Amino acid sequence: MRHRVAGRKLSRGKDERAALRRNLIKQLFEHERIRTTRAKAEAVRGQAERLITLAKRGNNGDDAQTVHARRLASARLGDVQAVKKLFEDIAPRFENRQGGYTRMIKLGPRQGDAAEMVLLELVED
Repeated sequence: MRHRVAGRKLSRGKDERAALRRNLIKQLFEHERIRTTRAKAEAVRGQAERLITLAKRGNNGDDAQTVHARRLASARLGDVQAVKKLFEDIAPRFENRQGGYTRMIKLGPRQGDAAEMVLLELVED
């Protein structure tokens, strides 16, 4: 039974799965849209939205809260440039939005293996 087990395995081991999620989130923040399979997009979407909320709270707090939020985001992303863009470009755009920072647009099946493809992008206000 899978009671209270979070996340999806995505046919990978633990380290591969963590690296895949980290890279997909970094690419989403860098390019603001990525084309991937539906399963990967659903696995990444929640984590990306949580990071945006963390950045919003970090920007609104005092200096200690800002540093703490940046360190947490850096630990999850592992990339200084992605954290900088998240806090300086992405989070201020969503200041007045309560959630739902991403959108998934279905693109249809992939040619080779018929995997359902989607476009995961940040919502523009």
